[in-house]
Amino acid sequence: MKFLVDAQLPPRLAAWLREQGHDAIHARDLVRGNSTPDSDIIALADHDRRVVVTKDSDFARAHLRYGRPELLLIVALGNATNRRVLDVFSQHLSSIVSGLSAGSYVEITPNGVFARDAGA
Repeated sequence: MKFLVDAQLPPRLAAWLREQGHDAIHARDLVRGNSTPDSDIIALADHDRRVVVTKDSDFARAHLRYGRPELLLIVALGNATNRRVLDVFSQHLSSIVSGLSAGSYVEITPNGVFARDAGA
Protein backbone atom coordinates (compact mmCIF):
# COMPACT_ATOMS: atom_id res chain seq x y z
CA MET A 1 0.00 0.00 0.00
CA LYS A 2 1.15 3.56 -0.67
CA PHE A 3 1.05 6.18 2.10
CA LEU A 4 1.69 9.92 2.39
CA VAL A 5 2.21 10.84 6.05
CA ASP A 6 1.18 14.40 6.87
CA ALA A 7 3.34 16.90 8.77
CA GLN A 8 1.70 16.48 12.22
CA LEU A 9 2.82 12.87 12.38
CA PRO A 10 6.43 11.78 12.88
CA PRO A 11 8.69 11.06 9.90
CA ARG A 12 9.54 7.85 11.77
CA LEU A 13 6.03 6.60 10.94
CA ALA A 14 6.78 6.76 7.19
CA ALA A 15 10.10 4.98 7.80
CA TRP A 16 8.35 2.32 9.87
CA LEU A 17 5.72 1.77 7.17
CA ARG A 18 8.53 1.28 4.63
CA GLU A 19 10.15 -1.25 6.98
CA GLN A 20 6.84 -3.14 6.91
CA GLY A 21 7.00 -3.35 3.11
CA HIS A 22 4.82 -0.39 2.17
CA ASP A 23 5.62 2.58 -0.05
CA ALA A 24 5.54 5.56 2.32
CA ILE A 25 6.69 9.15 2.15
CA HIS A 26 6.45 11.97 4.67
CA ALA A 27 5.34 15.53 3.91
CA ARG A 28 8.82 16.79 4.85
CA ASP A 29 10.17 14.84 1.84
CA LEU A 30 8.05 16.87 -0.58
CA VAL A 31 9.45 19.90 -2.39
CA ARG A 32 7.80 22.34 0.05
CA GLY A 33 8.35 20.03 3.00
CA ASN A 34 6.07 20.41 6.00
CA SER A 35 4.83 23.69 4.47
CA THR A 36 3.16 21.83 1.60
CA PRO A 37 -0.46 23.05 1.33
CA ASP A 38 -3.21 20.50 1.95
CA SER A 39 -4.40 20.93 -1.63
CA ASP A 40 -0.98 19.84 -2.95
CA ILE A 41 -0.90 16.86 -0.58
CA ILE A 42 -4.34 15.82 -1.80
CA ALA A 43 -3.38 16.22 -5.46
CA LEU A 44 -0.19 14.20 -5.07
CA ALA A 45 -1.89 11.49 -3.02
CA ASP A 46 -4.74 11.12 -5.50
CA HIS A 47 -2.37 11.12 -8.48
CA ASP A 48 -0.20 8.39 -6.94
CA ARG A 49 -3.11 6.51 -5.27
CA ARG A 50 -1.57 7.16 -1.84
CA VAL A 51 -3.41 7.08 1.46
CA VAL A 52 -3.15 10.42 3.27
CA VAL A 53 -2.26 9.63 6.89
CA THR A 54 -3.09 12.62 9.08
CA LYS A 55 -4.42 14.01 12.34
CA ASP A 56 -5.90 17.00 10.47
CA SER A 57 -9.71 16.96 10.48
CA ASP A 58 -9.71 19.28 7.43
CA PHE A 59 -8.79 16.24 5.33
CA ALA A 60 -11.76 14.32 6.76
CA ARG A 61 -14.13 17.16 5.87
CA ALA A 62 -12.71 17.37 2.33
CA HIS A 63 -12.95 13.60 1.90
CA LEU A 64 -16.53 13.45 3.12
CA ARG A 65 -17.65 16.48 1.14
CA TYR A 66 -15.65 16.17 -2.11
CA GLY A 67 -14.25 12.63 -2.10
CA ARG A 68 -10.71 14.03 -1.93
CA PRO A 69 -8.32 12.77 -0.89
CA GLU A 70 -9.59 9.52 -2.34
CA LEU A 71 -7.91 7.44 0.39
CA LEU A 72 -7.70 8.69 3.97
CA LEU A 73 -6.42 7.41 7.30
CA ILE A 74 -7.29 9.69 10.22
CA VAL A 75 -5.20 9.26 13.36
CA ALA A 76 -7.54 10.38 16.16
CA LEU A 77 -5.40 9.51 19.17
CA GLY A 78 -5.39 12.95 20.77
CA ASN A 79 -2.03 14.14 22.07
CA ALA A 80 -0.43 10.72 21.84
CA THR A 81 3.34 10.54 21.90
CA ASN A 82 5.18 9.51 18.76
CA ARG A 83 5.99 6.21 20.48
CA ARG A 84 2.28 5.63 21.15
CA VAL A 85 1.41 6.35 17.52
CA LEU A 86 4.00 3.83 16.33
CA ASP A 87 2.77 1.27 18.87
CA VAL A 88 -0.82 1.65 17.68
CA PHE A 89 0.23 1.25 14.05
CA SER A 90 2.28 -1.80 14.97
CA GLN A 91 -0.65 -3.35 16.80
CA HIS A 92 -3.26 -2.56 14.13
CA LEU A 93 -1.44 -2.46 10.77
CA SER A 94 -3.26 -5.47 9.33
CA SER A 95 -6.65 -3.95 10.27
CA ILE A 96 -5.60 -0.60 8.80
CA VAL A 97 -4.57 -2.19 5.50
CA SER A 98 -7.71 -4.36 5.39
CA GLY A 99 -9.93 -1.37 6.05
CA LEU A 100 -8.26 0.71 3.36
CA SER A 101 -8.34 -2.17 0.88
CA ALA A 102 -12.11 -2.44 1.38
CA GLY A 103 -12.92 1.27 1.53
CA SER A 104 -11.56 4.78 1.30
CA TYR A 105 -11.68 6.12 4.86
CA VAL A 106 -10.27 4.55 8.03
CA GLU A 107 -9.99 6.12 11.46
CA ILE A 108 -7.70 5.06 14.29
CA THR A 109 -9.04 5.94 17.74
CA PRO A 110 -8.09 4.88 21.27
CA ASN A 111 -10.87 2.27 20.90
CA GLY A 112 -9.51 0.66 17.73
CA VAL A 113 -9.53 0.92 13.95
CA PHE A 114 -12.77 1.74 12.15
CA ALA A 115 -13.59 1.75 8.46
CA ARG A 116 -15.94 4.67 7.84
CA ASP A 117 -18.56 4.97 5.15
CA ALA A 118 -17.66 8.04 3.08
CA GLY A 119 -21.38 8.73 2.74
CA ALA A 120 -21.90 8.83 6.53
